[in-house]
Amino acid sequence: MIGTQEKTREQGKIDRRSFASLGHADHGWLNARHHFSFADYHDPGRMGWGAIRVWNDDEIAANSGFPPHPHRDMEIITYVRSGAITHQDSMGNKGRTGAGDVQVMSAGTGVRHAEYNLEPETTTLFQIWIEPSRTGGAPSWGAKPFPKDGRDGRFAVLASGFAEDKDALPIRADARVLGATVKAGDSLTHTVGQGRHAYLVPATGAIEIDGVRFGARDGAALGGGQTVKIKAIEDAEIVLVDSQ
Repeated sequence: MIGTQEKTREQGKIDRRSFASLGHADHGWLNARHHFSFADYHDPGRMGWGAIRVWNDDEIAANSGFPPHPHRDMEIITYVRSGAITHQDSMGNKGRTGAGDVQVMSAGTGVRHAEYNLEPETTTLFQIWIEPSRTGGAPSWGAKPFPKDGRDGRFAVLASGFAEDKDALPIRADARVLGATVKAGDSLTHTVGQGRHAYLVPATGAIEIDGVRFGARDGAALGGGQTVKIKAIEDAEIVLVDSQ
């Protein structure tokens, strides 16, 4: 039986995770912040949010990156905030994803990949992992540029597990990855369905969610069964995942 505290956490709640409170690992070439428990950072209160298991805020130094390593049964979405990331994998794929654009990898039965910053400047990105709605299947990778004006003042679907989102990159999860840019003073809303989980991070700028202020790179865990109003205090770039 779900306890009262867990019910409150899941339904109609906004949980603020300040940037300063995130897990932190500085490897020199990689300066990483972890919204959820990851690697050596462990917080039993932040093990994930619904099917969302990882949200890493990474700064990758010029001419460095993640060497080849394996994954399986995970949907891995990379949202590049500045600079660019160059992907290589054991399927033979190679591609460069620039600022504001997205790449997705369905690890399926298993894949090895590397992510390099081949640029002369630091690359910053969000790496998001979502549990798939089904395990197995052949691994796949895709990347796509998204017109910047397509998300002005509204959420655009960047990656989705729903067939109706034909312009989005496909993922194998009951989830959507959304992006929006909002001018200072403007607002938009998002409805989190009953039993679902949303996690929102302003990549840049400051916002209020139902009157609660969030600075750049703070996290907001939004429980299901509510519609929230998001108001930009400063020009803001927002990334939101809505998942099981």
